[in-house]
Amino acid sequence: MDILRIATAGSVDDGKSTLIGRLLYETKSITKDKIEALESASKRKGLDFLDLSLLTDGLIAEREQGITIDVANIYFSTPQRKYIIADTPGHFEYTRNMVTGASNTKVSMILIDARNGVLEQTFRHFFIASMLRIPKVIVCVNKMDLVGYSEERFNAIKSDIQAIADKVSFDGQEVTFIPMSSLYGQNLSIKSTEMPWFGGNSLLEELEQFDSQFEIVNLKPARFPVQFVVRPKTEEFHDYRGYAGKIASGTFSVGEEITVLPTGQSSKIATIEKFGTQLQTAGAKESVVITLETDVDVSRGNMLVKANNQPNQLKEITARICWMDSQALVSGRTYILQHGINDSKAKIISLNSKIDVVNQETIESGISELKLNEIGEITLKTAKPIFADKYEDNPANGAFILVDDQTNSTVGVGFVL
Repeated sequence: MDILRIATAGSVDDGKSTLIGRLLYETKSITKDKIEALESASKRKGLDFLDLSLLTDGLIAEREQGITIDVANIYFSTPQRKYIIADTPGHFEYTRNMVTGASNTKVSMILIDARNGVLEQTFRHFFIASMLRIPKVIVCVNKMDLVGYSEERFNAIKSDIQAIADKVSFDGQEVTFIPMSSLYGQNLSIKSTEMPWFGGNSLLEELEQFDSQFEIVNLKPARFPVQFVVRPKTEEFHDYRGYAGKIASGTFSVGEEITVLPTGQSSKIATIEKFGTQLQTAGAKESVVITLETDVDVSRGNMLVKANNQPNQLKEITARICWMDSQALVSGRTYILQHGINDSKAKIISLNSKIDVVNQETIESGISELKLNEIGEITLKTAKPIFADKYEDNPANGAFILVDDQTNSTVGVGFVL
C-alpha cells in the first residue's frame, strides 16, 4: 500500500496536535483503551470535551505546557493509503527540528490560527518547505470557529500566503488552502457544514487525492552508493562479488554501462538481485545487490552511476545551510561532512550570505557568524571529493550534514547549490 509522509508546521497554539488527534479519531486509528485513557485525562484537566491533542503531545513537558517540543511520528491509515505524520514544533528555537522532521516528506501542512493570521513563523515554515522542495503545501487556516467561519477572513489570509508563495515557491510546487476547525472536525475528514461557501476538498480528501509520485525519484539521475561488498565464503559462490546498497535515485537495468566513482572505472551490470530474486530493472529506494560483468575495484563508499550521467566530484562546495548548534558557525572552523555513507573533513572557507526569512531578503554584507536556527549560504572545502548533485536537481544526492568532530553532534544540514 502507498505510504504518504507528511510534516506539520505552525506557530504556538495553532492547533497542530488537535488536528492530528482529530484525524486519528475520525479515521478510527485509535484503540478503545486509548480513547478511555483520553477521556480520563481530559476530565483531569477539567475539560468537558475530548482533548485530542493529548494523543500526540507525548512528553510530560508537552502535556504540562500544552505545546509541542519534540518531533513525533504518528501513523494512521485509510483504505486508500497509509500515512506517516511528522508532528514538528512551532517555536522558533525548534526550527532545526522542523528541518529534520520534514526532510523526507511529500506534503507540508502549515497551520495558521484564523484569529492571528500570518506570523513570523509562517514565513519561516513556508520558506523551509520550499527550501526542502516539498512538492505540496496545504495551508490549513484553523480555528475558523473563533472568527465565525468568516469567508472574508479566510480570503484575507489566503491572499497574504499567496504573496509569500509567489516569492519563494519553486516551479511545480502545489499550494492548497483549506479553512477548518480541528476542534469541531470541520473540513477534516468530511466537508464542513458551517462553511458552505468553500468549494474545495476536505483535508483528508486532499491527502487521499494527492499523487505521491508527483516528484518521481525514478526520473532523477541514477545514483547507487555502495554500502557493502558481498563475498560469500562458500565453495558454491567462490567467485561471487556483489555490491549491496539502496538506490538513492533513478533506475538501473541489467546490461547498462556504469561508471564507478571515484576511480572512473567502467563496466556493465550483469545482474540485479533483491532478496534472492533476479530483476531486470530496479529503482529508487530499493535495496538490491548489483553484480558487474567485469571484475573492477569497488568498495564501500564508492558510487555506481550511469556512464553518461555522472555527478560532479566536489572538493569545494557552495551550499545553503541551516545551523543547528548553540555554538555559532564561523569561517575557518573544521567539521566532518557526512554525505550519504561517505564522510570527509571540511573547512568553512566563507560565509557568503544570510537569509532574512521573514522579509525574504538575502543579507550579503557584514556576516561574521550563523547562529542557531539561522539559514545562510557558505562555501567549504573537503579533504576528499564528494559525489553530489545540486539539491534542486536531485534532493536524494544533494544534501549533507556537518558533524562536530569533538562532540559528535550534528551541527548543520546543508543543501548543495
